[in-house]
Amino acid sequence: MQNTKDYQSAFLNYLETFSKVREPKNLYEPVHYILNLGGKRLRPVLTLMSADIFNCDYNEALDAALSIEVFHNFSLIHDDIMDAAPLRRGQQTVHEKWDTNTGILSGDAMLIMAYQLFENYEPDIFQALAKLFSKTALEVCEGQQYDVDFETREDVTIPEYLKMIEYKTAVLVGAAMKMGAIVAKASEKDQNGIYEFGRLLGVAFQLQDDYLDAFGNPETFGKQVGGDIIENKKTFLYLKALHFLGASEKLQLEQLFSVNLKDNQEKIETVKQFFIASGSAKATQNEIENYTKQAFSVLETLSISEEKKMQLQQFGNALMTRKV
Repeated sequence: MQNTKDYQSAFLNYLETFSKVREPKNLYEPVHYILNLGGKRLRPVLTLMSADIFNCDYNEALDAALSIEVFHNFSLIHDDIMDAAPLRRGQQTVHEKWDTNTGILSGDAMLIMAYQLFENYEPDIFQALAKLFSKTALEVCEGQQYDVDFETREDVTIPEYLKMIEYKTAVLVGAAMKMGAIVAKASEKDQNGIYEFGRLLGVAFQLQDDYLDAFGNPETFGKQVGGDIIENKKTFLYLKALHFLGASEKLQLEQLFSVNLKDNQEKIETVKQFFIASGSAKATQNEIENYTKQAFSVLETLSISEEKKMQLQQFGNALMTRKV
């Protein structure tokens, strides 16, 4: 099993050969732009890692890894349009740099391009990849719709929130790992096991993202700390705080999340104090640890060496203790 940087390097080299600008330029330039904005490249790395774990040359999984990354970035283009977001990874979003129609069309093209990459595999693998991809893509859309619905709902429950982040984020992490296992022709049991490992780790990853949004270091987080608070997002931290707080404090927190203030810094600090005092911050950390442990327990079911299980566990721990 290689280290993460080896997978990243192999993927970025392959991405360079893929994301060439073609005609018509107004369709393909935005595709090239979003794919080269950087990012963690977590999902394609997981696909390559998974193929390697199951004794396959990870280079054989590059098309599957690229498909996952193209799909992920397609979803970001459309999410940014829906959110009217001006920035993505510190740069102009596609619809801001070009226009909304271009963003929609280039995003649509990326979804088709993601499917096309499966055509480089033999029929059995192509069919398995396409079947998993279709299921996952639809779940991501469902997760996005839940997220949109929650913006106008005041009765969102914690189980509903966990389901939303599972569909919007975690299933794609699970699928990325399962795709690597499919390319490696691992057993169905191992394919499903590595999917479950990725899915559980994906939930922990998103909860960690929620936590860092409030309590991360501005110098390392890479996004505006407190962004979710400014936008009144009903994250796990917020929902858990409501669950723990008494009636009076609960009302204060709900009122803070019903307005947009001129002094956002004061709002952020006040809300963070609610998160800490209520026990919500600690409960979120516990939940991250809980999902990570669940993911690690799945490793015992996989038909791989103890050394590889340990390496996957080390990767998971690094992911959960990250500051960015």
